[in-house]
Amino acid sequence: MKVTPTELPEVLLLEPTVHGDSRGFFMESYNERVFRQITGLEVHFVQDNHSRSARGVLRGLHYQLPPHAQGKLVRVVSGNVFDVAVDMRRSSPHFGKWVGHELSAENRRQLWIPPGFAHGFLVQSESADFLYKTTDHQASHAERSVRWNDQRIGIAWPLIPGMEVIVSGKDACAPTLQQAEAFQDSTEMLLHRQTPTTSLPALSAIETN
Repeated sequence: MKVTPTELPEVLLLEPTVHGDSRGFFMESYNERVFRQITGLEVHFVQDNHSRSARGVLRGLHYQLPPHAQGKLVRVVSGNVFDVAVDMRRSSPHFGKWVGHELSAENRRQLWIPPGFAHGFLVQSESADFLYKTTDHQASHAERSVRWNDQRIGIAWPLIPGMEVIVSGKDACAPTLQQAEAFQDSTEMLLHRQTPTTSLPALSAIETN
């Protein structure tokens, strides 16, 4: 498993080791011990979710407030999506900034999105099956969202000409970043982090606003 920090340092891009031959392939999509060793994070996942969405569906940007803030480890097992994380911690120097990566069944990449960040994705393939692990259970009373096309955040969604963006009614009327109920403390959301036991690759260049 290879881990690469993004320009939002707490958001991590992970690439599993894949063993392939003429029969197909095998990989560990998650190993608690390895995850802890390469990231230095003490993480306990309590729920696995699976969604299927058609081309043009945009889900997000979603997060949960304390005491039910969620960290998410996300991946795609069919199709491809553009996956985004937004820092929602008002006291963070990166508040309101975003990172985005393509996740697909072909590249098998995963994104770690810690508590304190909003998350969303846009489906670019005919359909996509999206899997994610969470560090806290779904809690409807703690659920919040921020508008996917808020100009202050300025996410450069890779929209294909002629693509219709399909969002839920709830997401369409989500508050702007200025209006959104955000996290107040940039440190309270961080999970306990130890020194990784393996060196991390150099920072990858990705889009931010």
